[in-house]
Amino acid sequence: MRPAHPTRPSRPSQGRLALYFLAPALLALVLLRLLPALMALISSLRHHSLTDGVTRFVGLANYADLWADPQFWQSARVTLLFSLVINPLQVLLALGLAVLFNQRFAGARFWRSLVFAPIAVPPAVSAVIWGILYRPEGPLNAFLGALGIPAQPFLTSPEQALYALIVLMSWVGVGYWMTFLIAGLQDIPREVYDAAGMDGANAWQRFVHITLPLLRRPLSFVLVAATVSNFLVFAPVQLLTGGGPDGSTNLMMHDVFRRAYSVGDIHYAQAEVVVLVAVTLAVVAVQYRLMQGKGEE
Repeated sequence: MRPAHPTRPSRPSQGRLALYFLAPALLALVLLRLLPALMALISSLRHHSLTDGVTRFVGLANYADLWADPQFWQSARVTLLFSLVINPLQVLLALGLAVLFNQRFAGARFWRSLVFAPIAVPPAVSAVIWGILYRPEGPLNAFLGALGIPAQPFLTSPEQALYALIVLMSWVGVGYWMTFLIAGLQDIPREVYDAAGMDGANAWQRFVHITLPLLRRPLSFVLVAATVSNFLVFAPVQLLTGGGPDGSTNLMMHDVFRRAYSVGDIHYAQAEVVVLVAVTLAVVAVQYRLMQGKGEE
């Protein structure tokens, strides 16, 4: 009688093995993203009464109040203007710098690192730095004075404050988005450019017909990520302008903070958070769809 061979332990399938590796990330996603989002949605359907201290379910009443609130609509308009200016500005500047610093010239790596450096500075510190630069007696007005230009009320003017914040946030973000585009440029085979050069294509034609189409995916990522990031700007507004002057910098994230911690209506603020997330997702979906090439899904 032949001895029985010892049975080998069964190995997990590829799907189960992948699930084991993904489990920590999926757990973090559920606990840190999906669960708080669900709690915010549930909280937005309630109202806490200051008279009797009771929290009641009010359904969509908070959303109806938001719809009729002029201050909410002013905040929405400011956020929309901020996004319409800063998103294309950051992407275009990042693309231009990526193309420039992808070239081989003396000091390219140094200048690339210098442009990237602001992202390593915490947002609050960046706000303090630019707050000093924007002071009436600060370096920027001193430079303008040397050129014979009157001092500018950068953060105290309703016409200038929002654009002053756009400059600040672009200084922070452009170098970061540039690194993704440089990585995309370096993935484009050099042979493609050489072939186009042999066919007589000039630098502009190579950029339009080769660089941009082959850089579509990194550009899509940068545009979407920049949009989400800029919808959530808070620290510079809180530290430099407090939403003023005259509400000209009252972005929606700052308005949420104001409603939650200054007014004390956390459930009303949660309703505005849900609206902000919904608008962000809608804008991102449209951007992603527009940036897709033919035949890409």
